[in-house]
Amino acid sequence: MMHVFLADIVLTTSKVESTASAVDQATSAIDMLSAYAHIFIVAFMGALLATPLARRLAEHFGVVDRPDSSRKTHAQPIAYLGGLAVLTGLVIAIGVSYAFVDDDVPISFAPVPMAVVIGMFAIALTGLADDVWGWDPRLKIAAQLVAAAALAIENVGVNVAAGVLVPTFGHENLIWHLPTPMGEITIDAVYWVGTALIAVFVLGGCNAANLIDGLDGLLSGVVAIVAIGLLAISLLMLPETPADSLNSENGVLAGARIVLCMALLGAVLGFLPHNFKPAVIFLGDCGSLLLGYMCVVLILMLGEHGQTHLVFAGLIVFSVPIIDTTLAIIRRKLAGVPMSAADDQHLHHQLKRALGGVRRAVFTLYAMSAIFAFVGVTLAALVLKTELRVRVVYAIAIVLFSFVGVIAVKAARRHQRAIMAKTIESAAKTMPVGTPPDGVPASSRRLTESAKPGSGIEKANPSGAPTT
Repeated sequence: MMHVFLADIVLTTSKVESTASAVDQATSAIDMLSAYAHIFIVAFMGALLATPLARRLAEHFGVVDRPDSSRKTHAQPIAYLGGLAVLTGLVIAIGVSYAFVDDDVPISFAPVPMAVVIGMFAIALTGLADDVWGWDPRLKIAAQLVAAAALAIENVGVNVAAGVLVPTFGHENLIWHLPTPMGEITIDAVYWVGTALIAVFVLGGCNAANLIDGLDGLLSGVVAIVAIGLLAISLLMLPETPADSLNSENGVLAGARIVLCMALLGAVLGFLPHNFKPAVIFLGDCGSLLLGYMCVVLILMLGEHGQTHLVFAGLIVFSVPIIDTTLAIIRRKLAGVPMSAADDQHLHHQLKRALGGVRRAVFTLYAMSAIFAFVGVTLAALVLKTELRVRVVYAIAIVLFSFVGVIAVKAARRHQRAIMAKTIESAAKTMPVGTPPDGVPASSRRLTESAKPGSGIEKANPSGAPTT
């Protein structure tokens, strides 16, 4: 009996400790939201008030998007430069995070890295130049690579590669020293592979956001949902912060992640009322590229300590732009057209035609984005709070994106067949009456067939003499 009694005491104590731990974690998350609430408010008000100014500026200088008969169906020219308003909200919010730090924020929480701010300006300003003057796309790619290099220099996102390389090679020290006639060269595999991953993420994320920005309020609302999902993952990560990182001189990016999530959420929600149908201002390349960059930075920061599985969870949250971009790449590749060629076959265009309106298509994509955000956050919570193995996250992510890839190939091939059918139909309409499907007139066909051997009609040789 004594043993049973002691066992009950131990079990009850463990339950109490577990409950207390859960309460502490919930309190910590609520405290952090409260500590950074002013960041959201400042970003929201900054973007909300800056948007009318950006609209007037765009209309004054003629920086507007003019409708056409195919893809741009709005009735009148709509101002660009909405990206300037979003940038304003983000910059003010990040600046406030530097100047005012709540007492509840741990001293080990590092501020937003300056590399992130440098990348914001590099991408936003080149996007702005493209909105105003129509820059070469290669210049925008150059700016994205500059932003990626700035992140790599400050080690923002570099350790994402460690989560793959360290388990693969079986040890953490992946530095090689190669002797050369010029001296010894040190190669850090994690750093260079991480740098390459940063470049791929930045290029892919910026252009994915740019491609999906095709309907009023679509990108702004999707990014707001993505920001909420990434904020939830960031809050879940707070109790799992490594102790050695808390004591390091550089601190941890736990606070910076929350600041960027709150700033991004506030800025897009402040812009959305002006951008929702009927829109009075568009994001332009300045805004769409900037929002894609901010999402990618947050996803990379989830892997601060090599937690590649959390980066996969973040990519699942960002799935809607990834799906649309995958469809576009495969569709254009099969059609043999340049990747930069515009078309009206994006996911939002198809939903608009199928559902019969912009609002229905936008709300459908909002719902899709919310579902993917829920899946990503749930997977992150299961890995962080339970005994779920990391491999399960990898497996689910691989299945999800493979499924998307197959659907993309099928849709692209179906679109290609439809184009070929229309081409053949239009060509048939322009042929003269009596022309068979192969394009050879019937009279020429009969003459050619009659001249074949055995037809009874002999050809004349060049000399004019009959053949024998």
